[in-house]
Amino acid sequence: MGVLRVILTILFVLDCVALTALVLMQEGKQQGLGSIAGLSETYWGKNKGRSMEGALVKGTKVLAIAFIVLAAVLNLNF
Repeated sequence: MGVLRVILTILFVLDCVALTALVLMQEGKQQGLGSIAGLSETYWGKNKGRSMEGALVKGTKVLAIAFIVLAAVLNLNF
């Protein structure tokens, strides 16, 4: 079981580094005054799920779930 714990710890560290990088690569959520007037609904605002920003958000969700699962598994005493 010691080898499995080492492998899971390495995966956990890699997940932490990747999650940090993805969060730092994302844009801020501030829309400025354009959100008041409704100007934020541009082409990129409507199709954000298919853009690079959408991919970063999806990747962050996946890595966050992996982070929680790995943290829970590593906390078990096996």
